[in-house]
Amino acid sequence: MNAINVIEPATGQVLETLEQTTEAELDLVIARAAKAQNQWSTESPQRRAQTLLALADAIERHCEELAHLEARNVGMPISDARGAVSGAATTFRYYSASPERLLGQTIPVDGGIDMTFREPIGVVGLITPWNYPLTIASWKIAPALAAGNAVVLKPSEMTPLTSLRLAELAAEVGLPDGLLNVVIGPGSSLGRKLVDHPSIGKIAFTGSTSVGKEIARRAADTVKRVTLELGGKSAALVFADADLDAAAEGLVGAVFGNSGQDCCARSRVFVQRSALDAFLTKVHDVVTSIAVGDPLLESTQMGPLISAGQVERVASFVDDASVFVRGSIPSGAGYWYPPTVLYPIQDDAPAAREEIFGPVVSILPFDSEDEAVARANNTVYGLAGSIWTSDAARSLRVARSMEAGALAVNSYTSVRVSTPFGGFKQSGIGRELGPDALDAYTEVKNVYFDTSIR
Repeated sequence: MNAINVIEPATGQVLETLEQTTEAELDLVIARAAKAQNQWSTESPQRRAQTLLALADAIERHCEELAHLEARNVGMPISDARGAVSGAATTFRYYSASPERLLGQTIPVDGGIDMTFREPIGVVGLITPWNYPLTIASWKIAPALAAGNAVVLKPSEMTPLTSLRLAELAAEVGLPDGLLNVVIGPGSSLGRKLVDHPSIGKIAFTGSTSVGKEIARRAADTVKRVTLELGGKSAALVFADADLDAAAEGLVGAVFGNSGQDCCARSRVFVQRSALDAFLTKVHDVVTSIAVGDPLLESTQMGPLISAGQVERVASFVDDASVFVRGSIPSGAGYWYPPTVLYPIQDDAPAAREEIFGPVVSILPFDSEDEAVARANNTVYGLAGSIWTSDAARSLRVARSMEAGALAVNSYTSVRVSTPFGGFKQSGIGRELGPDALDAYTEVKNVYFDTSIR
């Protein structure tokens, strides 16, 4: 077998060595999952709910363990990692109530009555990225299991450790053997095999738009259901009447959180020209005060990037751009890149147009509301966005005009477990979270009863 070295980004050293799953082993995993799913789908809704609730409790009990594992494997600051673990527990707790909410309809029709049922798809393949491994795994696993499916999860080979530990906790609380499976290997081989496999009924993928397009093409051969949460180049619109302090301070999380390795990062900030100078001053103070360093220190606000290759990629966007201000980074080992603000910059510059996936933000002045909306929408992406204003009518008007799936007014947040999350245009297909995700892991079965016979 080929071994995979899992690297700790803050040190550049090997954190753990894992064996890859072979394609032959994947076939066996999927067969075992299909057998487990047949049994799981016949369990009562109450039994499925109790098991998911027990897993939520187990995640909470192991919060520190999981948070340290995530911080070391991803480079995420420990305080953020604790939040990610807590969020995963909340997700499983939310969907623990879902098995009893899988309701159908009764529909009166000529000559009889019609009933609908929501049935599980079967075995689903989940492919998750390296930036928020436990968080995004929970978004997919919890509704999939709640709906009665079995899961084959392929996390990124760069950050698989919390996914593996989650599967162990699931077994400890009584999830049936074979129902939640974690396989390890690169997307170019193992992920492709998972997408192509005829016994996989659905693929849910989070990652780049380019890979999502390839998955959609390959899934079409077996008419697999797909949910694709893809890239973004999200915009924030800051109007002159906004709370400029809050809008600037919020950039710590909105752009530099997880070192900018976030598909929802508000990496284009459009600022009304009359407020531009004041906003830039505030941003300068925010960026130069960001604490970049060891993810395990409580004071750290931003950690390293995931790899040396990611550092090179981010730098390539900044090399030819005008840097307004950048923060500081530690010296020595690790994959560090400073929080960076680009200004002045044109809308068509690569750094303002392409997804960088690093701690870089472009500041772009505008004059009118219509201009700001048009420029914000001038992108192939449509994942998230923010509107900063004290004018309630404007906030609603702009929100309805922006082409994005997850918008926030006077906030940079994008995700709540009870609400749908996903994008417009090339930012994806389908929705994660909320009741929409539960529906996406089911098929609707229609049954007609002829009542005319006496």
